[in-house]
Formats: sequence, C-alpha cells, structure tokens
Amino acid sequence: MQAGIVVGNLASAIGFRTEDAALVADLKAGSEEAFAVLIAQYHQPLYSLIARSLNDPADAADITQEVFIKVFRSIRGFHGESSLRTWLYRIALHEASNQRRWWSRHKKQEITIDSPSESDSEDHGSAFCLSSTLSDDSDSPFDHAAQTELRERVESALRQVPEAFRTVVVLREIEGFAYEEIAEILNVNLGTVKSRLTRGRSALRILLVATDKTGSNGSASSPTVRTSKETVTR
Repeated sequence: MQAGIVVGNLASAIGFRTEDAALVADLKAGSEEAFAVLIAQYHQPLYSLIARSLNDPADAADITQEVFIKVFRSIRGFHGESSLRTWLYRIALHEASNQRRWWSRHKKQEITIDSPSESDSEDHGSAFCLSSTLSDDSDSPFDHAAQTELRERVESALRQVPEAFRTVVVLREIEGFAYEEIAEILNVNLGTVKSRLTRGRSALRILLVATDKTGSNGSASSPTVRTSKETVTR
C-alpha cells in the first residue's frame, strides 16, 4: 500500500511538472496568454502571502505587481530546478523582504491614521484552524461579522510574530506547502522549518491568548515575544 502511495505521488508530481513545463515554455516564448494564465492562477495567493509578510499590508498590491514584473523579466533564467510555484513564492518572499527593509529605514517612525489598531476580542478558545480562520465562508450577516472580527484579530496577531517564524506559519498553515517545499523556498534545512513552525505557532497562540485577556480586562498591555537572533535562526 505504501508503495502505491509513493507511485501515486510520483505520478502526480510528474503531471504537475509537465504542466509547469508547458506553461514555462509558453512564457519563455513571450506568450501574453500564458502570462495572463500565470497571473490568474497565482495573483491571489501571492498577494495574500505578501500582505501577511509586510509591515503595512496596504503595500501588498504594488509589491505583487513588482513580483510579476520580475517574473516576466526573469522567466528565461528559470530552468526547472524547483517547481514553478516554489520559484514564484521564493521571488514573492524576497520582494516582501526588500519592502520590509525599506519600511524599517523610511517609515518605521511614521505615525499614520492607517496604522493597524488592536482588535477587540472575545474568548473563543485557543484551538482553531488558522487556514479556515483566515478564509471567509460565512453564511449569515452575523456569522460574517463574527468571522471578520476573528480574522482581523488573527491577522493582527500574526503580524506581531517574528518574521522568520511568521513566514513558515503562513506557508504551512495557510498556503499548505509541505515541509520539504518550505525548506526549498527558504533555502533552510528541514529541521529549521519544523523548529520555526513550532515557535511560530507558540508565539501566535501566546499573542491570541493575550488579546483575549486584554479584551476581558480592558488592559492595553501587550505580550513579549522572543525575537533574539539566536531564537530566529533556529
């Protein structure tokens, strides 16, 4: 049975790579239709990834556009060492990282009316599925409002998680990448991915529990999440 699963996974991977190869070939040939297909397929997931990676999500649209421009200019240098999806996510995270560095140099000291505020909270328990929390499949207006509030709380807490941990949490819990794919995207070993994921989940849980207590007690204090260089590089 295990051998059957391996063969099935291999066949799936081969089919995926074949589909990649056809799209890449068309992109390298300068096909506008292929580029439109690429944008239609990857625009929303890349935008979501970038928005959750930036200090200011309002910059996500511009950075996503820059990613596709870079892809268009660099596609001839893509030789299939990884999947197309992995390559795209690597570029997106690189561009988001560049934007974060720019933001820390030029905008960190600015105070604007668009700065995210702490969300009000109500106790919902510490166990939840991050991917379902950050999706919107509500039925009624009440459910929609409750889901929106919860999603905003999680998004706000997620941005307070140290960047190295947050990236792994987003790639694994929201984007659904396998550990091996995450290691390939971030160019780190498998143990580092698992360690960062564990620490990221723990940091997010601490932040969410703290916002629950803040909502209950009316306190404005915020939790301390370890961000030392030693912690982040593990």
